[in-house]
Amino acid sequence: MKIAVAGGTGQAGRYAVEALRARGHDVVVMSRGAGVDLVTGAGLDAALAGAEALVDASNVTSARRKTVAAFFDAAGRHLADAAARAGVRHLVALSIVGIDRVKNPYYAGKLHQEEIVRRGAVPWTILRATQFHEFAGQTLAQLPGPLALMPKAPVQPVAARDVGEALADLVTGEPQGMAPELAGPQVESLVDMARRLMAAGGARKRPVLPVHMPGGMSSGGLLPTGPGPRGTLSFAAWLAEHHPATPA
Repeated sequence: MKIAVAGGTGQAGRYAVEALRARGHDVVVMSRGAGVDLVTGAGLDAALAGAEALVDASNVTSARRKTVAAFFDAAGRHLADAAARAGVRHLVALSIVGIDRVKNPYYAGKLHQEEIVRRGAVPWTILRATQFHEFAGQTLAQLPGPLALMPKAPVQPVAARDVGEALADLVTGEPQGMAPELAGPQVESLVDMARRLMAAGGARKRPVLPVHMPGGMSSGGLLPTGPGPRGTLSFAAWLAEHHPATPA
C-alpha cells in the first residue's frame, strides 16, 4: 500500500514511517525537504498521487497563538483537500489527549485541526495520545532564567515510538472516527520528571518551582479519561535509555 506521512521526520512521524516500511508499505515522507509545504499546499498533489492512505503527524514548534492557529488551519485544510483530490481512502490524524479540557493556544489549534478532519470528505481516524517522554525537557527549554517555574501537572507520558507504531496500525486498517486514547504505562508528576531529567544530565540543572496552572492542566486535564491502549516504555526506562550515565 502507498501511504503518505505528513510530519514524517518528526518525533512520532518518523517512527510511523519506520514501522510502515518494515511492514512492506510504500511510504512517502512529506516534508519541506522533500518539496512539500503544508502551509502553502505546494507539492501536496504530487506527493499524494496514488496514495491510498495518509497519516498527519505534522507539528509546529511555535507557542504563539496566531502562528499556531494559522499553521493548523492552513495545513489541515490543504491536507484534507489534497487527500480528497487524490482519492485517499483513509486519513489518520495525530492529536493530543485533553485538548478539549485544557486551555492552551496550541491545544486550541489542534482542536481546530480535528474539526477540519471531521468535516473533510476523506474517511478519517483521529488518535489522541498523551504527552511524549520528551515533554519535561521541552517544557524546561521554554523556561528561561535561574529558576524553572514548572507547571504542577499529572501526566501519563508515552514513548514516541509507541505512538508511531499505533499510527501505523490505524492507517492500515479501516477508518474508525475517534480511536481509543493512547497513553503511557503510568502517571507521573511533570515536576518530578523535570527534576529527574536534570539529575540525569538531560537538562540544565537549576531549582524547580512547582506552579499551579489554571485552565485544567494542574487538575488532571492531560490524563486519559477512559480505557485504551497503553505504551510499554516507562519514563524511568526512557530516561535510562537516553541518559544512561546517571541512574534514573
